[in-house]
Amino acid sequence: MVDPPQEIGGTIQSINGDTNTPHQSSHPLSVADIHVDGVTFPASVAPPPASKLSHFLGGAGVRGLEIEGNFVKFTAIGVYVEDTAVSVLAANWKGKTAEELNLAVGFFRDIVSGPFEKFTRVTMILPLSGAQYSEKVVENCVAAWKARGVYTDAEAKATEKFLEVFKDQNFPPRASILFTQFPQGSLAVSHNSHTQISHKLHCKLCRVS
Repeated sequence: MVDPPQEIGGTIQSINGDTNTPHQSSHPLSVADIHVDGVTFPASVAPPPASKLSHFLGGAGVRGLEIEGNFVKFTAIGVYVEDTAVSVLAANWKGKTAEELNLAVGFFRDIVSGPFEKFTRVTMILPLSGAQYSEKVVENCVAAWKARGVYTDAEAKATEKFLEVFKDQNFPPRASILFTQFPQGSLAVSHNSHTQISHKLHCKLCRVS
């Protein structure tokens, strides 16, 4: 399930392979590690849960809420895509800087809806229960779907499954939730103990109008 990009800030890599961080890796796309509030997202990862493909880091940032006038950071998020994403995204976005891409809503929609795998690592900055985390994600997703007129029974069932997956979980600081999204619309979810808590939720989680 893709949480809408509200109240999030951070760094994204350029389609050209440029980056605003100096810690370059040996990955052929010349991407770099990104450090967010003490959390390091490496430039590339071996095949994530339920996948057979390696992924490179597309960007990272923090997510939080405005509470009594202060922005409180709850999670650090790194988004990875498989290597074929570059050729797909380059058709519309080649030559854009990281700053330009960061402001382009269409770019993020192309990532979400693109025909390639996505891997997202959500690392806790503050402790959260599974219910706290999943309920906020569902709230934001449902609001986004309804705003676009694409909220149907399929999405409603998907949110029920998502809430069920997390209801008995607790995540202390530095714990991570791992999401692997597949082009056919399924989602594999696990946490950082590598104990799978749900395998392939089949629903239209990546649909963007």
